[in-house]
Amino acid sequence: MAKKSNDFGIEKTLKNLGISKENKGVSGGGKYYGSGEVIESYSPTDGQLIAKIKSGNKKDYNKIIEKAQSAFLEFRLMPAPKRGELVRQFGQKLREKKNDLGKLVSYEMGKSLQEGLGEVQEMIDICDFAVGLSRQLHGYTMHSERALHRMYEQYHPLGIVGVISAFNFPVAVWSWNTALSWICGNVTVWKPSEKVGLCAIACQNIIAEVLKENSMPEGISSMIVGDHTVGEALVEDKRVSLVSFTGSTRVGRKVGTKVAERFGKSILELGGNNAIIITENADLDMAVIGAVFGAVGTAGQRCTSTRRLIIHESVYEEVKNRLVKAYGQLKIGNPLDEKNHVGPLIDKDAVKEYQASIEKCKAEGGRFAVEGGVLKGKNYASGCYVKPCIAEVENSYDIVQHETFAPILYLIKYNTLDEAVALQNDVPQGLSSAIMTQNLREAELFLSHAGSDCGIANVNIGTSGAEIGGAFGGEKETGGGRESGSDVWKYYMRRQTNTINYSTTLPLAQGIKFDL
Repeated sequence: MAKKSNDFGIEKTLKNLGISKENKGVSGGGKYYGSGEVIESYSPTDGQLIAKIKSGNKKDYNKIIEKAQSAFLEFRLMPAPKRGELVRQFGQKLREKKNDLGKLVSYEMGKSLQEGLGEVQEMIDICDFAVGLSRQLHGYTMHSERALHRMYEQYHPLGIVGVISAFNFPVAVWSWNTALSWICGNVTVWKPSEKVGLCAIACQNIIAEVLKENSMPEGISSMIVGDHTVGEALVEDKRVSLVSFTGSTRVGRKVGTKVAERFGKSILELGGNNAIIITENADLDMAVIGAVFGAVGTAGQRCTSTRRLIIHESVYEEVKNRLVKAYGQLKIGNPLDEKNHVGPLIDKDAVKEYQASIEKCKAEGGRFAVEGGVLKGKNYASGCYVKPCIAEVENSYDIVQHETFAPILYLIKYNTLDEAVALQNDVPQGLSSAIMTQNLREAELFLSHAGSDCGIANVNIGTSGAEIGGAFGGEKETGGGRESGSDVWKYYMRRQTNTINYSTTLPLAQGIKFDL
């Protein structure tokens, strides 16, 4: 018999996070309101109504933008290390709330509890990263061609950073942007996916505590749960200096165009169609583990999920047989039960897309080594549970060229490594990639100029599971944006070149002289 949500302590979790049955989805800090339509959040885990949210509309949006503008004027003057102290406190509160927030992520989105907790840990990690970075926002000093002059570069805050996040990572992606925005001196306005609005409210509750305890303006961190019209307002608003958008390539193309039309900045984290190349020199035990986790983790709803396995013909049958055996051992069910490996898709629309993709694959000639299907019964009452499946295909199939947010894994055979790399690159997307090999030459070729064209390229690990310390993002239709680590902080600041003349004369450019 299926367990009820409260058997896993959900009611207590909601209370601990400040979530009630009726919530307001607009906040310019700690004060909540909303005058839009009511959004009902249903869990894909058991189909139960979790809570309702009074969403925001354009009028509400303008209120929080005005608060954000006012807060920025004060916040930008605070020294970066002191802004870092706010981020440190936020990270500490996340540590205290990790179990509750991780459980809510799992229940509202449908990913496994381990993945929900892992997502909150990513938030903690980016806070740690940002705290250290707050003392390292450096520029450069250059030698001037003019005597007694000094040149240098420095970075200034942008202003308002808009964050539009997707359902599959309800909290982590927002924190990547917010932690860096804060230490750079920006304020943020967050438009989360309305499918996971309760997770956003929980985060806003936590960050509002930090702002209140430090007597900081409410508008430093704002949130509005609303429909696409709110997102469009954020994208088109000249008051928003940078828009960080995570979502589909189709929508991202529109976002990038609209922001560019007003000469704003954008960070685009769009679709992925990620492949692992398994060579004849691979450790097949490692290869199969990486492939299975990459394909079925988060029920295939990661932008870095493994969609394609490009396998050398000499080990193709062995790899396929191992995968079939591994898939037969997968446990599908309530993600709050740690015995289960795979949870549900986000909603029934996602299930329909999964079914349509399977039918299209078959119509194009795909042969299924592991059949898919929608699971029925009391344990799957939400109607969102599906079987992870495996299809043998050609890379040129139209369905293979597209990203399907579901646990469908495509197997492709190759003969030479050059052929494998060409297949890996022969899709419109360019997010994450990997090669499984114990051959140094193969690994180095994959990472060379003639290798993977993706923003992320791994050797002997899978396509998912990026670390905070590295820049995250991809090329081609993935959008070219970067988030998280490395020197990504520069995206959130404006660059300025300064020249100081400490001589007693004013030399002019190109040797021009004025007799005045």
